[in-house]
Parts: sequence; C-alpha cells; structure tokens
Amino acid sequence: MSALEPRVPQIAAEPVPAPSPGGILGAAYRTLSVGIISVVFLIAFEATAVGTAMPVAARELDGVGLYAFGFSAYFTTSLFGMVLSGQWADRQGPLRPLTVGIASFAAGLVISGTAQVMGVFVLGRAVQGFGGGLVIVALYVVVSRAYEERLRPAIMAAFAASWVVPSIVGPLASGTVTEHLGWRWVFLGIPVLVLVPLCVALPAIRRTASGPVGGEPVAFDRRRIRLAFGISLGAGLLQYGAQDLKWWSLVPGVAGVALLVPAVLGLLPRGTYRARRGLPSVVLLRGVAAGSFIAAESFVPLMLVTQRGLSPTMAGFSLALGGVTWAGGSWVQSKGRMAPYRERLMVAGMVMVALAIAGAPAVLIESVPVWTVAVAWAVGCLGMGLVIGSTSVLLLKLSAPQEAGANSAALQISDALANVVLLAAGGAAFAALGGGAVGAAHAVTAEGAGASHPAAFVVVFLPMACVALVGAWVATRLDGPAGPAGPA
Repeated sequence: MSALEPRVPQIAAEPVPAPSPGGILGAAYRTLSVGIISVVFLIAFEATAVGTAMPVAARELDGVGLYAFGFSAYFTTSLFGMVLSGQWADRQGPLRPLTVGIASFAAGLVISGTAQVMGVFVLGRAVQGFGGGLVIVALYVVVSRAYEERLRPAIMAAFAASWVVPSIVGPLASGTVTEHLGWRWVFLGIPVLVLVPLCVALPAIRRTASGPVGGEPVAFDRRRIRLAFGISLGAGLLQYGAQDLKWWSLVPGVAGVALLVPAVLGLLPRGTYRARRGLPSVVLLRGVAAGSFIAAESFVPLMLVTQRGLSPTMAGFSLALGGVTWAGGSWVQSKGRMAPYRERLMVAGMVMVALAIAGAPAVLIESVPVWTVAVAWAVGCLGMGLVIGSTSVLLLKLSAPQEAGANSAALQISDALANVVLLAAGGAAFAALGGGAVGAAHAVTAEGAGASHPAAFVVVFLPMACVALVGAWVATRLDGPAGPAGPA
C-alpha cells in the first residue's frame, strides 16, 4: 500500500441533521457512501497495481537509480494539493477540489504510462500526486459534513475495507498485465475507473456536502498557500540533493531544508515536533507511521524481483494479504468497546510495524523462504490498520468545525512529508550502496536473483524500523488537550 496513501482520517464537522435510521448504506447515505468508497477503491487499486509494475518500468526506462523518485514525486506534489484542497473546500465546499483532483490523478497516470524516459515518468507521478492531494482532503471534508458522528467510524472502516480487493487483485492483475502486455497498460488502464466516482460520488456530494461551512465563503489564506508551495519545492530540492550524492548536491539539499523548515512550522499544529500531547502528537504519529511503513514497502517488490528472482506478479502478490489485515485492524479499532484501550492499541500497532519492517530483509538470506515477507507484511499492515484508523478518530475529537479543512490538511501533510523525507533518505542510502546498479546489472528475472547489492536494501529497512519504534513512544502522548493551532 502506498500513501498510504489514501487511509482516510476523520475530521470534525459542522452540526449535522437529526439522526437518521440505518447505517452508512441506509437510504439516507447509500448513494454517497458507494460513491466515495469508489473513490478510495480507485486510489487503492492504483497504489497496489502501480507498485507492482514500478520495478519493471524503472528498469525499462533505465531509471532504477531514480526508483525512489517514482514514489516520492507523488508525495511531494500532494503536499501542495492538500493545503490547496483544505483552503478550497473551506471556501467553496469539497465538490470542486474533488473533481479537479480526480481529473489530475487520471492525467498523471496517462503521462507516466506514455513516458519514454524516467524523467517524464516521474513528472506524471507528480501530476498524479497533486490530484491525489486534492482528492484525499476533499474526502475528509465530505465525511465531516455529510455523516453523523455515530457513523464516521463505520465509514472509516469501510474505506479501509475497500483496500482488501485491490490488495489481492491489484498485484495479480498488474503483474499479469506487465508480463503479457507491458507495464504501460497498468497506468493507461486505470483512468477508466475514474468514470465510477465521477458518475456516482459527485452528484451525491453536491446534494449533501457542497458549499462552505455555515454558508459563508472563507477567504483563502494566502500565507498558507505560499507555505504549501515552499514545502513542495523544498521537498523536491531535498530529494534531488539526497539522490544525486555529489558534493554540489549540498546546494539544493540545503536550499530544500531552508524552505521546508519554516513551511512545516507554519502548517502543522504548534508542538508537533516536540510531540506535545493531544492534536500535535496525533499529527506527528501519522507521519512517523506512514513514512516509515511506506518508505520500506516501496522497496519490497524491487527486493523480491532482483534478489530472489520473483516475477513482478508474485512480488506484488506477496503484499496482498496485507490488505486484509489492514482492514481487520481498522475494523478492530472502530468497535466502541475498544475506545478505552485506543492508546494501547496504537502502541501495539507501531511495535507490529517495526517488527515487520525489521523482519522483511531476512529474505535476502537464500535459506529464508520468500513467503516470510508476506507474513511479516501482514503483521505490519495489521498494526497500520490499528494506528491509522485511530489517528482518524482522534483527529475528529480534537478538531473544531471551522478547522476541518486545515486540520485534515495538516494530518495529510505530516503523512506525505514523512513519506518524502524518509523515501529521500532511503533512496540516498540505497543509491550509495550500489542500489542503482541493481537494474543495470540484472534483468528482472530469476537470472538476477541473489546476485546484487543486498546491503543496499538492508540500509533502507533497518532505519525505518527504528523510526517505527519512535512512533510507539509518540503513541503514548495522544491524550490531553488539542492545543492551539500555529507553528509546529
């Protein structure tokens, strides 16, 4: 799964109408629920399918050295899209950012699918990321406005459950298409799915969640937009500096940090990077959990293909069970009787994530069965289901109605920024230990198995496991007041 992305948190809402009978599939909510779950399904299918095809695409485009950029470019531009979407949704409602976001998401897939060089492929991922950032925040605002409080845990669990089928079918379908038709069709075929959310979700959203909070337009916060641009540009420069590994790369790297620091401090809640109790720690934990997990998961298919000789289909399919356990973790945390134990669940979840990440590179040892990766990742996904679902619930409790867009954007900024920074760090370590030569020296077949640079993978996974352990500590600091909004 990726970016993470797409595990949708809950946010606070303006007052909703009197309780209506039935659940999220009752008469009052059925069309809306089916529509927005279709959007999440689209994102989930893209994440699982594209991740399976990525190793082959990078090798064919002679871009394995830029492999991490194929993932991090998505998160970089999504940072800007998230802030813009939060502002846009608060001002005019979620309908327009959601529509533009879906269109951009599809356009990015087409650009990547038709790319002839790795640079254009990465550009397509960037366009796709901008659309994804618009979509994910707009969805949070839809949930906050359209659903009664009692139904929000259920719709969050449904979002997580919508990952199950793509997690199982996506790798198999993507691998089969990659092997028999070519990796490009994995990208070019997905935009067809855009028709479902466009036809189903948008009319329902127009009826139930359109317009600004309270009916009064909210002015754009131009400062936040400038900070959003700064965080995206800074993240891009930092990635470039980390990946190039030459002395002059210090210049863009330092410039990236100089842009990132004030932007992050201005966009996240005060006390985020001091793990202040309450909302700041919720936002921080989201980034730590998603960043460590996604940075590690991005290299799993590449490791299995190049080191153990698995086909793209089987490499991707090894992660399929994770979709089921992720949904299971989300379902467990959604139960009302689990509320008193939420903090313990989150600590346990982060420990599971750390163990899974640390255990995955054991497959680099030839005597270790390949299926151990699938088992480890299932455990890690169970932990992520507990953590991501719980951060969604806590954000709901700690956010005021007028802060819906801003706080949901802050949560996703933390998520995406951690993905960018940790992918950049992992990509730099991977390249420094010869990872860029993996694709050049070995075909993506069994002939290349076990022969190239296993240490390049170890230096990605083990540090990410340590980051996940830090998240277990942050998970002990989630109770307490939300604290005022402001610099991190």
